[in-house]
Amino acid sequence: MKIHDSCVAIWEATKKIPRGRVSTYGQIAREAGFPNHPRLAGYALKHIPDNMKVPWHRVMNAQGKISLPADSESHALQKNLLEAEGVLFLKGKVDLVRYGWRRKSDAPILD
Repeated sequence: MKIHDSCVAIWEATKKIPRGRVSTYGQIAREAGFPNHPRLAGYALKHIPDNMKVPWHRVMNAQGKISLPADSESHALQKNLLEAEGVLFLKGKVDLVRYGWRRKSDAPILD
């Protein structure tokens, strides 16, 4: 499989994450058929074509943190996009139990 094919698989897996939910790089890699390759997910999400809509902002690291540099515009954008979808941060982290997307759990969050 070529790198482009693996990126397409990552992008398609990422598109499945519903609003108000997040996933991790490892989960997305597994969903795309590349278990144990979370860095591949990071690479693919960094190289999304401009004309493709992929909710990259819904993917976080395994600790529930944004992986981008904290002082970067991209970090602020990701945080703002998630907060606009109702995802809450506490001390820079998202509760993956509450907001984490599980493939069979596309139900809305009930408070």
